[in-house]
Amino acid sequence: MDTMWADWRNPKLGARIRVALWLHGEIGEGQRFNKQQLRKAIPDVEQVDRRMRDLRPAGWVIKTYRDMASLSPDELYLEKIGTPIWEPGQRSVGLRSISGKVRRQVMERDLHCCLRCGISAGEPYPDDPTSTARLTMGHVNPHKHGSTATLEDLVTECARCNETAQHLTGVQLSPEQVWDRIKELPKKEKQKLLNWMAAERRSPSETEQVWARYRQLPAVHRAELRQRLGLALEPDGESPK
Repeated sequence: MDTMWADWRNPKLGARIRVALWLHGEIGEGQRFNKQQLRKAIPDVEQVDRRMRDLRPAGWVIKTYRDMASLSPDELYLEKIGTPIWEPGQRSVGLRSISGKVRRQVMERDLHCCLRCGISAGEPYPDDPTSTARLTMGHVNPHKHGSTATLEDLVTECARCNETAQHLTGVQLSPEQVWDRIKELPKKEKQKLLNWMAAERRSPSETEQVWARYRQLPAVHRAELRQRLGLALEPDGESPK
């Protein structure tokens, strides 16, 4: 591409491409930045933050304080530069048309939980308590190039599972290390795990389904239900109503 056309300052380029070029040229992998820097660099684009988020389906890994406890609320971390969407033939990579209505329907159907690992939004990962889950959309059959997406095409995934599925993160354990843990499970749990493996998704228990619904309530209602359940479980408590 001509040097002029590869300049993030060029207003003739699309906002998504300009953001990608700015991150690539001015920030770089493994570096922190904040939204104020981005808005100052590209002040003539409305909702420039959203254009940055639109890079994720193209393989760009941009983490927030919800993903990394070491980040402050106004900081972001460019972990990986994905597809160079400013290059000829690459501009449409990762573009997906997912309406807000479809997104809500997918989340509701999947109980606002990652169908790969079962975690819900805001929960810390068991193997990494410093990182909390952020839910996003994943495709049933992952693909590199963008397309429209229907309810049947999509599943709810946490950012970590979504990135792993796209080969954007490394494997944390070897197959033998995972197998060692599988062998320690009781036979009943092994069968349950096998069912999950066959379906490529974790089937939540009845309690987990209630938990997912509970998590979607406002804080004041969650506090009320915690109190009611606590009283119900006391020796002389009333049965839940």
